[in-house]
Formats: sequence, C-alpha cells, structure tokens
Amino acid sequence: MRDGGKIAASIDVLSDVLGRYQPVKVATRDWGKRARYAGSKDRAWVSGLVLDALRKRHSISHAMGDESPRGLILGALAHSWGWDIRRIDDAMDEPHAPSKLTLQERERLVMAPDVTAAKHIAGNFPEWMTPHMERVFGELAVVECQAMAVRAAVDLRVNTLKVDVEKAAAPLRSAQAEQSELLKHAFHIPPRDPSKREASLDTIPAYSKGWVEVQDAGSQIAAAAANVKPGEQVLDYCAGGGGKTLALAAAMDGKGQVFAYDIDGRRLSALVPRLQRSGAHNVKMIHPREPEELEALKEQMDCVFVDAPCTGTGTWRRKPDTKWRVKPNSLKLRIEQQDEVLAGAKDFVKPGGRLFYATCSFLMEEDEDRVNAFLKANPGWTQEDAVQHAVESELLTDEGIAKIKAGQGPDGSVRLTPRTAGTDGFFFAVLRRHD
Repeated sequence: MRDGGKIAASIDVLSDVLGRYQPVKVATRDWGKRARYAGSKDRAWVSGLVLDALRKRHSISHAMGDESPRGLILGALAHSWGWDIRRIDDAMDEPHAPSKLTLQERERLVMAPDVTAAKHIAGNFPEWMTPHMERVFGELAVVECQAMAVRAAVDLRVNTLKVDVEKAAAPLRSAQAEQSELLKHAFHIPPRDPSKREASLDTIPAYSKGWVEVQDAGSQIAAAAANVKPGEQVLDYCAGGGGKTLALAAAMDGKGQVFAYDIDGRRLSALVPRLQRSGAHNVKMIHPREPEELEALKEQMDCVFVDAPCTGTGTWRRKPDTKWRVKPNSLKLRIEQQDEVLAGAKDFVKPGGRLFYATCSFLMEEDEDRVNAFLKANPGWTQEDAVQHAVESELLTDEGIAKIKAGQGPDGSVRLTPRTAGTDGFFFAVLRRHD
C-alpha cells in the first residue's frame, strides 16, 4: 500500500476506536480482514499511527483545531511522526488517499505548539483527572504525563530456571535486544520507528524454548521486591495471565510452592501454555471453581502477592486507547474492588508473613490510600521498607536500586513511572502481619 491509502485506512480504524469504542487491536484486525491486500507491514503502519494519535489525542486536536479522526491522524503525521507539509501533501495526492488538505489544515499543521495550553491538553490526559495528577505529581504533572504519551520498549525477563543471561543474550541479538540497566536477568528492545513493524518474538527460538518471557521492567521489579525465597509458600492472589507467577517461581529457583489463583478462571487459561514453556514445576493453579483448595491455604502463606485490579493508568504508553475510557465511576469501582481484594487476601497470610500489594496505576487513590485504609482497618499489620526487600532479592542492578530509591515514598512504598524509571507506571508496598 502507498502512504495515501494507509492514511485513509488509519482514519477508518481510528473512527472505529473512537466511535464504536473498539480496542485498537480489534479495530485494526477487522480492517485487515476487509483489506486483504494489506500486508503485515501495512497493518503495523496503520496501527502505529492510530496508537500515536491516541497517545497525544488532546495536544493534537488542540493544535489542529479538530478532534475528528481525520484531524487526529493528520496531526499525528506532523506532530508525532515529524512529516513536513510537503510529504503530507504528496501522500494526499496518491490514489485511495483521503481528500486533499484544506486551507485550515495546512495552516494548523505548520503552527508552533501552544505553550499556554491547559495541563490536560499539554499532558494528554482526561481533563477530569487533573486534580488526581496534581495530587500525585504536583508541578511535574505535565512532564510526567508527557512521558506516558510515547512508545514503550519491549521488556524481556530471562527465565533462570532454564538458562543464564549470557546464553540467552546470543539469540536475542536478532531482535536488537539490549541488556537491562535495571535488572540483572532482563533485556529490553528499544522502541522502533513507529511506521515499521516490530520484530515478532514468536520467531525467536529463545522465546519458544521458554528462555525469555515478555514482562515490563516495572512488573519485574515488583516481583523482585516481593523478595520470595526458595522453600516458601506463596500465593499469587490475582494471577491473571501469570507473568508475575512465573517470575516468582523463578526467584524461588523452583523450590517451595507458588499457588496461582484468579477470581476470573478464564484469565488463568493464558498461564497454561506459558507454564509449560517455562519449565516451572513449583506452580499450582487454583481455579475459582475449586473454593475448597483455596480455603485450605488460609493462614499458610509466607507471602501473598496481590497485583490488584486497577484503572491501568500506568500502561498508557502501551494501551493509549484505555486512557480515554477511564471515567470517575470506573475509578470508584476499582477502589472498591481493591479494598475487597486486600480484605480477602490477608486471610491467607500466616502470622509473621507478608502481603505484597501492587498496581499498574500511579493514582494515589488506588495506591497509598488503599494501603492506609487497610492498615487502619487491620491494626495487627505494619508497613515495611519495600526498597529493602527489593535490594535483598539481589535481582536488581545498582542502577535499578537507585531508581526505586528515587521513587520511594515516606511510608516505604515505591512508585515507578516512565519519566523516573523508564518503566510502566507501577506502585508496590510490603505489609507485615504480626498477630
């Protein structure tokens, strides 16, 4: 496909995302079914442009004076991809391209950015979230959120149950993977040119052999900070697809037991092939249809890991369409769910054991507020230094330790953000049971 046709396709896909509330992946897939002539590179181009338009939706629509899918896509070409007016003009002259640029569009495409724009416009986040952003980030709210509006690296965790870092490195070179600066057993693939297709990890033997798992560095750091040890009994209470379950099993060197549970049994199904590929033999899945098996674990666990359901604000770099679907009511619902999850998870911690609370959100309402509410309701518990636990795991590099120290709050919890740590937004805290 030529550029003009791909621009038209991007407008169609974004129209489905905004008008029909479809995820970008689904809208792009449906367009691909209709456009059988489109190759994998064309689909990656279209998807990349749509995602970049969503990442900077507010600032682009403000610059263009137009919040329509057409205005957002044209603005993304100029303001995200760096196309000049001549290149856009040439593309719009091609067959199957949208109609030619209007005079207003031409003027807007070459205008300098508005430095007086409101915070939610400059930072590209929903306007209603402004007080929430200011609460957690203060004067840095805009720059923190701007760092959430760029492409993210692909992070890989080396599965030390099967291979060491040196052996894993060689086959990852074809994907241009670089060793992590934060974690000793991790690599990352820097963001590519947005108009080009990402390398498929499925084609890398190291992935199919179970040598590496895709897992954001922030998630890996959280799993490290749980500081689980060989021989312990560990419950991953909101296991989902099992990324952290496998990281915990590897940290325990395959010794002891990790129980993977999720209230939604369908989510656990994704763990089955990953578990087989990983070679982890100390993981037992507990389906919600087996309540008696879960009940038997009460007060038996050295560590209960809670990656709580949340708004997912920390994943905005990877899922920018979800940014615009977060509403006040959805935040309220998540807060209620988090309190319920914590109240249920605590019953499985044995006296002297610990509860590890994490979210992929940077909102204090989902993070520190929930921890404080839990401690107030449960006087037999205290909060501990999460950085110290991470250091004791010996899984972080010196740079990684420095990053989490910089993100530590006065209560001992840690908040990571794309700007401060180069990870997704993540929060974690360690709570100890004493009674």
